Amino acid sequence: MPSPNTSSQIRVPGTGKVLVAKYNAATPAAAPIDTKVPWSATDWTELGYTSTDGVKLAKKDKIDQVDGWQSVSALRYIYSDRELTLKFQLMQFNKTTLPFFMGGGATAAAATGAEAGTFKYDLTTNPAADERALGFEFTDTQNGSAVIYRLIVPRGQVTETEEISMTRTGAMKLGVTFTAYAQDDTSLPLATWVMKDGAYA
Repeated sequence: MPSPNTSSQIRVPGTGKVLVAKYNAATPAAAPIDTKVPWSATDWTELGYTSTDGVKLAKKDKIDQVDGWQSVSALRYIYSDRELTLKFQLMQFNKTTLPFFMGGGATAAAATGAEAGTFKYDLTTNPAADERALGFEFTDTQNGSAVIYRLIVPRGQVTETEEISMTRTGAMKLGVTFTAYAQDDTSLPLATWVMKDGAYA
């Protein structure tokens, strides 16, 4: 029997990227199901540099127990909630990242020629849902061979933001928590992992 201790199955996400796409239930963004196929530049936009903390993925399930008079131990357990979040800090400020952090909308060019090169972003008084698709990819290179993982979240939005620290000694960062939402057809997955990894063969 082969040893269960297989160091080649240890994953170190050496480098990666985060991408977003518009959410549309009728025509969802094309999600690559093969890691050899690049992300569609028509649908997906890369968010650029993130902090060295990378991406933190959290899955939290809430399970309620059912008790009975005749038993001290729980009789059964029922799933009452599932939450999937990705947390990361964006380091680039541009027409994609700022609205993503702020909750939607778009930057606009100045109205007059005298203000050429000036742009503005209006933070609305009454926010609306800013649903997106999110993609995450990392590559672990080991012994000259690349192992690629992709996570595709078809629907979700930024549900929490961090304060932006503006100091003389550090880069500004747009810290966000992105939460996955169920699709209208709940038989469809909340998220999908795609792996180019022989460990699953």
